[in-house]
Amino acid sequence: MLLSIATRPWYHERTGRPSDSLGDESRHAEEPLRYPRAPLRLLLLGLDCVPPSIAFDRWADLLPNLGSLRREGLWGPLRSCFPPITVPAWTCMVSGRDPGELGLYGFRNRSDGYDLRVATSADVRVKRLWDRLGEAGHRVASLFVPLTSPPTPLRGHMVSCFLTPGPTSPSTFPPQFQSELEARFGPYRMDVEGFRGGDLRRICEELHGMLGQHFAMARHTWRTHRPDFLMMVEMGPDRLHHALWHHMDPAHPDYREGNRWEAEAQRYYAALDAEVGRFLDEVGDDTTVIVASDHGARACLGGVAVNEWLAQRGLLRLRHRPAAPTPLREVVDWSRTAAWAEGGYYARVFLNIRGREPRGVVAPEQAPALLEDLAAGLVAMGPEGTRVFRPEELYGEVRGKPPELLAFFGDLAYRSVGTVGHGGVRVGAEDGCNHDWDGVFVMRGPGIRSGQVSAAIHDVGRTALGLFEVPADRRWRGRDWSARPPQPK
Repeated sequence: MLLSIATRPWYHERTGRPSDSLGDESRHAEEPLRYPRAPLRLLLLGLDCVPPSIAFDRWADLLPNLGSLRREGLWGPLRSCFPPITVPAWTCMVSGRDPGELGLYGFRNRSDGYDLRVATSADVRVKRLWDRLGEAGHRVASLFVPLTSPPTPLRGHMVSCFLTPGPTSPSTFPPQFQSELEARFGPYRMDVEGFRGGDLRRICEELHGMLGQHFAMARHTWRTHRPDFLMMVEMGPDRLHHALWHHMDPAHPDYREGNRWEAEAQRYYAALDAEVGRFLDEVGDDTTVIVASDHGARACLGGVAVNEWLAQRGLLRLRHRPAAPTPLREVVDWSRTAAWAEGGYYARVFLNIRGREPRGVVAPEQAPALLEDLAAGLVAMGPEGTRVFRPEELYGEVRGKPPELLAFFGDLAYRSVGTVGHGGVRVGAEDGCNHDWDGVFVMRGPGIRSGQVSAAIHDVGRTALGLFEVPADRRWRGRDWSARPPQPK
């Protein structure tokens, strides 16, 4: 399978144009594939949304395999990006860029006019870790890593992520890899439907089914295709948290000690650790193992209906006042609206600028003063700990169509609610869990020292490149934790 693409030039997976027409940022090597003997193998296990409070503290006794990795290697919290959301975070990890440089500010990003659309692999315009390693001649595998739908060419194998539209959508590279996996493991379980509510028993059963299938697929790929580098991401912990966090976190106001769903959550984490252990049994002494999560989780204490606040200030106008929570776009009067916001883990605030938006009303010269007033107002209105930023304060570059302001209510203790018709600004929580700033980082392998560290999300990709002695480009952020500290003279 691999050699079938070795004799043709690499074409850019997102445009179909020859790779060298896109410049160094997106260019693949065009020489025939060569696979030198790798000095090591690297297994990168991504666990979405796992926080240090669970992995290293409250439930550490349920995770003996993760504990073994910690005792033998480096471990500690891993600081996520701004914002700490799955789509930008994993892409930051494997590209060395920040969300502004990527132009990815969440699951959905502005396209034309006032609309947002779900991000896809076509929105990633830089090389990722498997591209860099593949160019250096290494066999690679990328399994279930966010923003790999549709799947893209690489020197090895790919299974697309949870954003795969459905069972009939392309989900692998090469395409025949899909048949190989389905024959052994059944139809691909890309996600759990309706994980934020409903039948908790069904959700838990599907989480276990998805967990078992994904790790079985990954172990099969590791054994059968022998990549030098394999990265997989399991979304299950994130879905578990959104379904059950209020049952499993003593800091949540709705938590009741000893409830049945806390035991179910513990059972899931024990099963997750067991799958990690089965994979560890497959690796040899030449293998470095990294376990990383892209962000953490924390109790969500409520919501801030930010568009209600903008309407109260006369900056957002509605055609009529809805009697129940309603999507903004169903009732907004763009011709009289100066500012609006998107909901989610944080608030994205946009100005309706004349000459930029289709029905803009804010003169460009008025925008700076309006933004200054909005930022101060959001901090004053928001729960304690609210922070508001301009994109230019956070990112090395601002690409795509960024928000004018990013607001983190109560330092992520409260969600941003984008609907209108609530009758007030402070509303109940739509979800028991919100994302938090810190995920986890654990690394064990040949020559890796042991001890506790504080890592950042860009360090993971930088370290992987360092392990294979593949140079990072000058814009790749992060620290290489595989590098030995300088010795005193």
